Amino acid sequence: MTGAMNLFDSVSRQFDEAADILGLSQDIRELLKIPYREITVAMPIRMDDGTLKVFKGYRVQHNGVRGPQKGGLRFHPDLDLDEVRALASLMTWKTAVVNIPFGGAKGGIQCDPAKMSQHELEMLTRRYISKLSMVLGPTRDVPAPDLNTNAQTMAWVLDEYGRKNGYQPACVTGKPIELGGSQGREAATGKGVALCTREAWTKVLGKELKGARVALQGFGNVGGFAATFLGEMGARVVAVADRGGAVRRTEGLEVTALSDHARRHQGTVAGFPGGEAFDPAEIWAQPCDILIPAALSGVLTQATAPAVTARLIVEGASAPTTPEADRIFRDKGILLLPDILANAGGVIVSYFEWVQNLQQLFWTEAEVFEKEEKILLQSFQDVQERVRQHGCTWRVGALVLALGRVTKANSLRGW
Repeated sequence: MTGAMNLFDSVSRQFDEAADILGLSQDIRELLKIPYREITVAMPIRMDDGTLKVFKGYRVQHNGVRGPQKGGLRFHPDLDLDEVRALASLMTWKTAVVNIPFGGAKGGIQCDPAKMSQHELEMLTRRYISKLSMVLGPTRDVPAPDLNTNAQTMAWVLDEYGRKNGYQPACVTGKPIELGGSQGREAATGKGVALCTREAWTKVLGKELKGARVALQGFGNVGGFAATFLGEMGARVVAVADRGGAVRRTEGLEVTALSDHARRHQGTVAGFPGGEAFDPAEIWAQPCDILIPAALSGVLTQATAPAVTARLIVEGASAPTTPEADRIFRDKGILLLPDILANAGGVIVSYFEWVQNLQQLFWTEAEVFEKEEKILLQSFQDVQERVRQHGCTWRVGALVLALGRVTKANSLRGW
């Protein structure tokens, strides 16, 4: 995956910057950096054409001192252990930033879902869960959707886990509503991105959101909902790029029509008649006020960052920015909201789903969004206070907050 080779190194360097501010000893750094458990599994699958193919799967459980490990399950042909390890650690810091009782994990399968049938994906998901079920569960490790997985994938996870352990809906989040999923879960990450964008643009930068120009890389679950909510708040979505193409319109794209178009055209905005097509690689240079990378990791680099003209960057994707790009944005005076704050709406509502499953008591979408906003706004203020206190970037401020909470939990448990 883009930037995967350096992702673990990037995350480690960001960790050290925050650890330096906190004055953490080398012992504590080692304890917090090294994952609790890493698993690699081989999964032989009989494909629809009769051939046998062996896929590789991973699950990294990074830290569980604050609660069960929590993290998504992604499918991608370039997935490797270093990337999963890095993303698992980011989940530990993300759950700590928003102060929900989870640790961090991440998992995935090295496969290309675009070239696989629904039946093949189901068999692969089931084989993966059957091999890992002994280390998963409501009090151990709770998977969720991620890149190229969805509510249907989580339904297969629920069913396969239940074969050995009985019906336990809290074993996975992001499920269909009919199987114990939460109202608002699908839109939760995009909702959180929009809320953080609003707070940063209006409260930190002191600007009016109405008419502000937004450019997005990625128009899937995160980017699509972020665009919808920001449009409702008065912002103008002027450019969108995805894996299939890109479209722009200075006056603003009609987001509802664009979403409908993407649903009808294999999930891509390519060919949308309500705007001008352009090269997706040029998304970073589009004239805009707010830039939202909401697709892959490691896309804002030393090579792409200089082209950015936005005043605010909000990370909808996990780890889209390298440390080199971070420095460029800091030097240019661009405010960047890090992923462990900006895209935490998804894990917050995953927490709500887990709580609802344990209680067998369910909330309305309005209740879910109200609770999500309350937690996110408090977290935003908590990070902002660290930024003021230490004179650091928002990424480092968020990591300082997270590392402090995880270190305290470690200490209290006797480590």
